[in-house]
Amino acid sequence: MRQIRKMRSLKITLLMVLFTPLAWSQLAPSTDAPPVSTAPAQPEDEKPIATLSVNVDLVTLFFTVKDKSGMLVPHLTKEDCSITDEKAPQTIKNFAAETNLPLTLGILIDTSGSQERVLPLEQDAGGRFLQRVIKSKDQAFVVSFDVNVDLLQDFTNSTHLLSKALNKAEINTAGGNGSGIPGLGGGPVPTVGDPKGTLLYDAVYQASFEKLNTETGRKALILLTDGQDQGSRRRITEAIAAAQKANVIVYTILIADRGMYFSQGMWYTGFSAMKKLTEETGGRVIDVGNNGPKLEAAFSSIEEELRTQYVAAYKPKDAALDGKFHKVGVECKGDGMKVQVRKGYYAIPTQQE
Repeated sequence: MRQIRKMRSLKITLLMVLFTPLAWSQLAPSTDAPPVSTAPAQPEDEKPIATLSVNVDLVTLFFTVKDKSGMLVPHLTKEDCSITDEKAPQTIKNFAAETNLPLTLGILIDTSGSQERVLPLEQDAGGRFLQRVIKSKDQAFVVSFDVNVDLLQDFTNSTHLLSKALNKAEINTAGGNGSGIPGLGGGPVPTVGDPKGTLLYDAVYQASFEKLNTETGRKALILLTDGQDQGSRRRITEAIAAAQKANVIVYTILIADRGMYFSQGMWYTGFSAMKKLTEETGGRVIDVGNNGPKLEAAFSSIEEELRTQYVAAYKPKDAALDGKFHKVGVECKGDGMKVQVRKGYYAIPTQQE
């Protein structure tokens, strides 16, 4: 099992013993960052509703609503919306517009060779976004991915540390051996048993499962990438499942030089893959090309959506914890209303986690 590179040498013997049966390595915390959530304890009746894998009684859905012109719709009530679980109508137990609920955010930045020309733009715009979004009760972390998945900054509410971590990100075009092909995923062509390339799906899987799975409340991942995976051990379906089980909304800011792929005789499939990943988890993909103003606008759009979220919770009428995926649907009254929500959840008992 290939170990993920750490920023500093850490003793991980205990973690390896605990997680040996699994085919992934734990993202290690940064040695200069708080290892735990910065959000203060809340009274019992004010605690965020957990996901089904934590609280087997309730399913929690975070979602946004837009009108037919694409504008966000605030001020909806429980009476305005309805929920189905496997097409069966459900009774909404809790419903609220959430703007102040603590946010847990992961920034995943692609540092493969295809991002070399746009990395400075991503770092600059990403830093400003974090300064606007992260409040005292929020927390975020930063991960870079290329031929490796690296935790650059663990959970913190310090925008200074988060911006510093973004600025540490460096392009890796050689896979650590000096023989990489810049632009083609950041590494040599994958070889059997030793995958090389852009480990995008692995990064999403690990960030969801290892960093966000035990967090509660509002959770989101923002990917800065061209969407092209190369060499991940995990498939996109596994990355999506990990995000769904952790109740994580995934946004992708797509920064892609499609011409480069075509000029190298390669098919570009990044957009369709990211569309699937984001729509299944309740987020969306925003295609900005390599345009700086569009990148800024994308961050602003995500910021607005995170501040205009609703949260609804219900107890499934069929509460069988069968481990299967349950499809959900949310509809809200109004002409042309469109709800952005994850496609479903896994009914997993706590003891299986």
